[in-house]
Amino acid sequence: MNLRDLRYLLAVVDHGHFRRAAEACGVSQPTLSIQLRKLEEELGVTLFERAGKSVTPTAACARLLPHVRAAVAEADAIIAAARGLRDPLAGVLRLGIIPTLAPYLLPLVFAPLRAALPALEIEPWEDQTAALLERLRAHELDAALLATAPDGPEFASRALFDEPFLAALPPEHPLAGRATVAEAELAPDILVLADGHCLREQALDACGQEGALGGPLRAASLSTLMNMVAAGYGTTLIPGLAAGAAQDAGLVLRPLAARSARTVRLVWRARFPGRAAVEAVGDVIAARLRGFAAAAAAV
Repeated sequence: MNLRDLRYLLAVVDHGHFRRAAEACGVSQPTLSIQLRKLEEELGVTLFERAGKSVTPTAACARLLPHVRAAVAEADAIIAAARGLRDPLAGVLRLGIIPTLAPYLLPLVFAPLRAALPALEIEPWEDQTAALLERLRAHELDAALLATAPDGPEFASRALFDEPFLAALPPEHPLAGRATVAEAELAPDILVLADGHCLREQALDACGQEGALGGPLRAASLSTLMNMVAAGYGTTLIPGLAAGAAQDAGLVLRPLAARSARTVRLVWRARFPGRAAVEAVGDVIAARLRGFAAAAAAV
């Protein structure tokens, strides 16, 4: 048994298909199949039920999977630690980022990151907070950009910048003529994202609201929410980095009276050996966004 065969096993489980797993591993399908047959013989158990093009992990495979994932993760940690000893700012950094931040922050910081850290390859992964934290726990991500503080000693985090919220209104809304808008005034017709998005709870908390009046609307993206507001369906709060997209959608933006905001944090596993690279990425992002909060709040 070797590490390569364990990676083949995980690829088949994750892709549910021998051909796609082989492509992901950069080998031919016969090579992958032969090695997995040898692994089954060595372990003395059948790992997959093969029926035509479909492949299903057996109960024995399911029992072994946590051990296989742990072994591969530890091997990757050894490789990362060794690379860090050579050059802590080289290699790949798998970076998670929440959907209400990714389309607005990434275009701002990728060029500065490439310029400051040319040997570090950033691989972004967009998902909701809970999913990103789970991927961090599973060693599938190295760090994540979140708008909430993580719980528990397994994670370390660093605040990078504060992102103020703005009231987003259709042009004909009665509040659109105000210089500033009190958060509570948005409560009667505020629209929020679907469950699972941290921005949903942050918007409701800011407005002192336990629920939203959006009826059957379950917006999965901030762009959908902004377009619905532009159509006169209600009001909402948007994070400051999305101000440009909101104005492009025809929304009127107003500062909030109580200056409600969220703190964007960089989160990683406390024992992650590549902390130097994570901190360097944080330095670049914090420098790029320095002064942003004051400017955004004045829109």
